[in-house]
Amino acid sequence: MNEKDYDELLHIQTEGNKHEVNDSIYYHPYEPTPYSALECLFKEYEMSEQDCIVDFGCGKGRLNFYLHYLFHSRVTGIEMNETFYREALENKERYLMKLKCDPRTIQFHYCKAEQYEILPEENKFYFFNPFSIQIFMRVVNNILRSFEAVNRDMDIILYYASDEYRYFLEYQTSFELIKEIEIPVLNEKNAFERFLIYRLRKEW
Repeated sequence: MNEKDYDELLHIQTEGNKHEVNDSIYYHPYEPTPYSALECLFKEYEMSEQDCIVDFGCGKGRLNFYLHYLFHSRVTGIEMNETFYREALENKERYLMKLKCDPRTIQFHYCKAEQYEILPEENKFYFFNPFSIQIFMRVVNNILRSFEAVNRDMDIILYYASDEYRYFLEYQTSFELIKEIEIPVLNEKNAFERFLIYRLRKEW
């Protein structure tokens, strides 16, 4: 299915355009993860309804609805752009009208990523290169503090990861790269077209 077909299936509107930008130089322009890339990711990476995933820089909520629909996972979107946040809430309303489910399993928060307090049950964290390395470091440090408070396996999923993101995780944290998933055809032209999965394992 193409982008429009998926949006129609989920009863949402998440396609973006180049004019939709954030007002901060530290936050990057709106661009949802292509559905074709998500298909590649979840052919090789498992999710379940026990998982709780946080999408930092969620925009209009595409990843959130996709995961909720396919895996019934609990999903949370963090967005600092008020316009995108309100569109995510409108999408949630349409999604819930068509697909009856517990609305508490889909949450959106209007705040800066580094201000979000990680919940004890949250175990997967998604980043599509949403902001500067300085903000990414603060968010990851919040994730690490949550790990110290509640010991559990935690995954960070990066799409189109910058070298700065990778170097920080690999050389300044305990996260380890466990899987690399390339996007066929696209990766041949652009090496950044891939997902990187980093894991922090539960301490026994």
